Amino acid sequence: MIASVLPTYTRAPLAFVRGEGSWLWTADGSRYLDLGAGIAVNALGHAAPELVATLTEQAGKLWHVSNLYRIPEQERLADMLVAQTFADTVFFTNSGTEACELAVKMVRKHFYEKGQPERTEILTFSGAFHGRSSAAIAAAGTEKMVKGFGPLLPGFVHLPWGDLDAVKAAVTETTAAILIEPIQGEGGIRPAPEGFLKALREICDATGTLLVFDEVQCGVARTGKLFAHEWAGVAPDVMMVAKGIGGGFPLGAVLATEDAASGMIAGTHGSTYGGNPLGCAIGAKMIEIVTAPGFLDEVSRKAGFLRQRLEGLVAAHPDLFEEVRGQGLMLGLRCKLPPADLVKAAYAQNLLTVPAADNVLRLLPALTISEDDMAEAVRRLDAAATALETQPA
Repeated sequence: MIASVLPTYTRAPLAFVRGEGSWLWTADGSRYLDLGAGIAVNALGHAAPELVATLTEQAGKLWHVSNLYRIPEQERLADMLVAQTFADTVFFTNSGTEACELAVKMVRKHFYEKGQPERTEILTFSGAFHGRSSAAIAAAGTEKMVKGFGPLLPGFVHLPWGDLDAVKAAVTETTAAILIEPIQGEGGIRPAPEGFLKALREICDATGTLLVFDEVQCGVARTGKLFAHEWAGVAPDVMMVAKGIGGGFPLGAVLATEDAASGMIAGTHGSTYGGNPLGCAIGAKMIEIVTAPGFLDEVSRKAGFLRQRLEGLVAAHPDLFEEVRGQGLMLGLRCKLPPADLVKAAYAQNLLTVPAADNVLRLLPALTISEDDMAEAVRRLDAAATALETQPA
């Protein structure tokens, strides 16, 4: 008999009833150190006091009115994002998947309105993950994502990760956009190769193609910059954001230049819940916190500490680990065994991690994690690795 909750996840036998900072508690009082942060969502940790206060205050005033009316909290957050980024305009969604849907619509409508309706193709890359809607799985194109869900939405061209020659060969008069994660998350914590994003920007500028960055997982201070593409010194035309922007509250956004968004006029897109007062009040508090003086520097400092400890872990277990990947507090351990084995071994140490493709174990702690908690997390990873090494063959 099917479960009342549709069984699309293979869930761990854990259920949590309370969280604080980087820690979670089960009903029996067991405490777990969380290096997953809800898959890079709980950027300020669990039950962050500033977000709880903001949520409580806004909940006592107004939750939802719909986009039939002006929403001051939405306008405030949009103004903050425009002031801090390349963007001229923002549309709010409830998730990264919804952001992907709008990004696809936006780039195609852009060229339709410019009298180039043939420009519909979007170039994407192997290992990509952009969500689980029809457009998002077509963009990824992997068998795991698309098998059994055909016919797929057409118009996506899949290219090898980091292959600049393949990009140059693929851009034609029908190309609308290049869509890329500056750092792949589900694909195995793979940063774009050095100079790759800059080269994509140059190709787009030369051909009139739009550049779309998916910063759903790597954005909102996760890498030590507000957005990961800032490390490359380039800006997109359109950007997808979610996860960390709500600090645990469902919130996403599409940021765009005025030109890229020029086709999106009244009636071309909408969302009943998107940009609701509750979500946007929390999003504004998140942006206020992560852009405060010193916050990003502290993320980078913590990242350096954690990476150094992880490099030592790799050196101590050469039969299990190959390398440390990533940037900031978006790190991955490439394993010589299925990462699910290490995830399970870490459960026994009351430690939570997240598997990814390419045999990578993702480490996505709260950006506010303490140095003591990072050291404890590595100690527990070491114990999990030792347990795997010493278990009977």
